Amino acid sequence: MFDTLIKNGLVVDGSGKAGFHADVGMKDDRIAFVGSVNGASAAKVIDAGGKVVCPGAVDCHSHADMSVFRHDHHRILEPLVRQGITTLIGGNCGISLAPIGEKNRQMIKDYIEAFTSFNFDDAIQWASMGEFLDTLEGRGVLLNTAILAPHGLIRGNEMGAVMRFATDEELHGMGNGLDRALEEGAIGLSTGLQYFPGNQSDTRELVYLGKVVKKHDGIFTSHLRSYSNTLDMAIDEVIEVAREAEIRAQISHIFWVPDAGWVSPYARKLIRGLARMSAWWTLPIPIDRPLAGRINRVAAAREKGIRVLADVMPTTTGFTHILAFFPPWVLADGGIEETLSRLRDPELRQKMKHSIEHGKMTWPHVEGDSWSLNLFRVMGWECARIMSVQTEKNKRLEGMSLMDIAKERKTHPFDAACDLLLEENGRVLVFESMAQPDDNFTERSTFGPIRHPEVAISTDTILMGFGKPSQLFYACYPKFISRYVRQKKMLSLETAVMKFTSLPAEHFKLKHRGLIKENYYADIQIFDPEKIASLSTFEKPDVFPAGIEHVFINGHHILEGDTFKPDPRPGMVLRGNR
Repeated sequence: MFDTLIKNGLVVDGSGKAGFHADVGMKDDRIAFVGSVNGASAAKVIDAGGKVVCPGAVDCHSHADMSVFRHDHHRILEPLVRQGITTLIGGNCGISLAPIGEKNRQMIKDYIEAFTSFNFDDAIQWASMGEFLDTLEGRGVLLNTAILAPHGLIRGNEMGAVMRFATDEELHGMGNGLDRALEEGAIGLSTGLQYFPGNQSDTRELVYLGKVVKKHDGIFTSHLRSYSNTLDMAIDEVIEVAREAEIRAQISHIFWVPDAGWVSPYARKLIRGLARMSAWWTLPIPIDRPLAGRINRVAAAREKGIRVLADVMPTTTGFTHILAFFPPWVLADGGIEETLSRLRDPELRQKMKHSIEHGKMTWPHVEGDSWSLNLFRVMGWECARIMSVQTEKNKRLEGMSLMDIAKERKTHPFDAACDLLLEENGRVLVFESMAQPDDNFTERSTFGPIRHPEVAISTDTILMGFGKPSQLFYACYPKFISRYVRQKKMLSLETAVMKFTSLPAEHFKLKHRGLIKENYYADIQIFDPEKIASLSTFEKPDVFPAGIEHVFINGHHILEGDTFKPDPRPGMVLRGNR
């Protein structure tokens, strides 16, 4: 007897093979049967006629680890379940909530608080990665949760906020910290090479740590140093780490923003004009070619036996901390108070502005006015919109552009950014986009990785219970299926499902996940292929999608129609090295 029997559905099993009509039986936390049932009974029977039965989404690039420890995280992360996500991989971009060392604890505290806005001393009740994962298991997790060891914390623990390469002794200390985190259950190492302090590392450091990852058969993931004029070199660096350390590697949320040099202001004006026009008509300019070529570069490495893949977000609107737009020296040599003190200094503020307007993005981006990705220089002051602030007086600014705030305050956009950081004690997250959020013209730049069968789909989720969320946090995968499979017919449903199920599950070595297959964990979603769609917009993102009718996590029927049933929390903490 099955606990649940799904009958008459079109099974798209996650392998990429053609869908087939079959029944799926679940028993306890596993898929017990896939085939044609004759007379078998079940406690619950679901007629999935006309619907698709497929694995739950494996989101390989998430920051939900910043919330999953909270006792109320099932409410904060509900939008993930409602869009069909059953497994998340956190700890990305070199930041997570463990390990927390004592050597440079204040720097780590400032680093985490600036991103999360919670009270570090109240929230962090652990030190090691093992203690963090034990806490999650003890409290229960809504979704299956795997965590990467964060390079930013490991480097900060060992070296503090310094602008230089690591010594041999410091490399040894970082290696020991990483080794312990992997031994205690982290599934690999994540790096945020655009961000401080990760942008102060060199390839030698990454290869050294990669060899520690190899010892545990883990994965190396990278938010690259650059996604602009030196993107090729940034990709090649990850390929080199994978090759030299003989490990699996993942290029995080690949995208491309063009740098037109001295004509950039004119190029941006043209792009914004084409973006506005694209609501009615889009010029068939092949702006998908640059990123498609970079994906082919990754594929060529795989043909040589190097185990490297990439993921992409189905959006042209990213999001990050506003300090990521500043020169690295602004954040070095001190904690958040030192950074804010520099922002108060009129002379230093002018120096920062000069760095942004005149700095060169030359490889390898390690010092002075040369750094990884000078977003204001490449994308213009118009690129930033406020995602979240903390004070009530500034909540009305969420969703507003930095340019509009500057006009309202009768100041320069850079001064508006600095003033806002001071008002918010450094806690400001922003959206960034070259033109309009998710316009039809700049969207074309993503088509290469969107259609490629070996590029996973990710959300980059930052759901922390405050601020303005991205549309992806509510409907990434429904949007991906409805827009690129049903509307644009850019890829088959079977290939699309594979890109967010078995592809990431296999590359990240999540055992018995990502397929509708007997003895695999019963992480399953059922959706209507004609109705599945995102209902979110940039202006109103917090709207659940249409078409997803059922979600199971480890056999637990967590979503049934409109009813969300998170108790008991059905997720598992997925530890590496086990």
